[in-house]
Order: sequence, then structure tokens, then C-alpha cells
Amino acid sequence: MLFARALSATALLLGVAAAPALADASPSASPSDDSAAPTSAGTSFRTATEIQQGQQATASASAGDYLYWQFPAEAGQRPTVKATVKLPSSSRNGTQTWQLDVYDGLRRRQACQYGAQTRTATQGAASVDLACTLRTVRAWSDAWSDDPLPGTYYVRLTAVGLGGADLGVPVNTQIQVDSKDMGGAAAVDGSLAEPLVPGIAQKSADSDSDSGSGSATDAPTLSSLKPDTSGWWSDRWVWTGIGAVLAALAGIGGYALTRSSGRPYRVPPGA
Repeated sequence: MLFARALSATALLLGVAAAPALADASPSASPSDDSAAPTSAGTSFRTATEIQQGQQATASASAGDYLYWQFPAEAGQRPTVKATVKLPSSSRNGTQTWQLDVYDGLRRRQACQYGAQTRTATQGAASVDLACTLRTVRAWSDAWSDDPLPGTYYVRLTAVGLGGADLGVPVNTQIQVDSKDMGGAAAVDGSLAEPLVPGIAQKSADSDSDSGSGSATDAPTLSSLKPDTSGWWSDRWVWTGIGAVLAALAGIGGYALTRSSGRPYRVPPGA
């Protein structure tokens, strides 16, 4: 009876505690506001156009241009960048090879876990689709590591294999970033003092200066995208608590099954 009650209590605890943990592990679907989505792209890291996750940004450009966007990513997220290049049906003389690169806040090129990062469009192709799924963003890592860290991420889209006759051909591009929340499985001990966002160090120096000589023109214009890295809670706490309760119940159940009545065993007379 004691063991049955312990099992019932365990099932109830698992049902209640696992619900928020499973909810945290679900893909994060941030609402997108397409009406406010950018319609242009930058031409360098410093002029990269800011986009939010879930937005579908567009830009008109010419083949051979370097197009830059930037987006924020928080710890525990696994971002996926998708880009579509719509090519003109005429005025093309050959194939075009397009490439999608993603850089972190330190401008380190990040490897893609999977996805078609480079693709070649034939002469008759109307569009080319590219994708790059990054590794899970970590809250902290060693200085020698190139792990993705919280902060700003840059996207660069350009044609890497292009004939001279196709330079300047007009193209239309679409780009969108979505993330999946990996939950406590990606949690680590420690966190960055500040996310890797351009302008944080310079703004701190301006605010701490006694002379007050820092001006608004000195601050970079790419520092408005700042992810929230202050959270300390993760579903690892839930699963750790469940493991502790299961261990305690296993000990109680083992004791209930193996304990004796407390009386010594006696051999019947005449046996």
C-alpha cells in the first residue's frame, strides 16, 4: 500500500512539474509585424539593417552587392536564417552562386549546423533559397571557444560566383530569422556581464566619463537590439527536482519491499 501511494504521488508530480518544462522546450513563435519589416539592407557591418526575429525583411539590390542585416539572439535559442533571392527571367548570361554567412557580435563567422548555405542558380531559375541553422546560443563560454554567445548577429548575403556580364543585374531578396528555444538542455553555469551588442562598451565609457564630453554622434547606431540575458531560470531546475523526488521514492519503495516483520524465523517443531 505504501509503495502504491508513492507511485501515485510520483505520477502526479511528474504531470504537474513536467508541463512547464515541456512548454519551455517548444519552439518560440514571436509575433511578426510585416508592416514594420525593413525594406532595405545595409552594405557593411556598421550599416547593417536591424530586423527582429519573426519578421520577413525585403530588399532590392544588384547582383554583386553585399547585403547586411542584424538580429538579436538570447541564450538557449537556436536561430535559423532563411533567405530567398528572386532573379530576373531575362538579362542573365549564366549561373549565379549565392552565399549566406552569419557572424556573431565579435564578427566571428559562425558555422551552420545544417542548411544550404551556398547554392547555385541556373540560367533559367527564377529564385534561389538559402538557409543556415546555427548552434544553440550559450550564456557563457571560454575565451578560446567560438561558441555562439548572446547578443547581435549579422547576416551577409552576396553572390560569390558571378560572371562579369551579370554584375549589376537587379534582384529582390527576402530574409527571415526564427529561433527554437532549446530549454534547460542548453543551459550552462555562468553568463556574460553584457551581451555582445555594438556600442555597449562605448556607451559605458561615455556615461562614466567625468568630463561629459561624450556626444550622441559618438555612439554607434547599431545598439538598439539588446537581448535580455538576465534570466536565471531554466527547466533544469524542474528535472533536477524530479530526479531527487524519484530517488527518494525509490529508496522508500525498496525499503517497503525488503523489510521484514521484525520477528525471527522459527522452525516448526518436528520439522
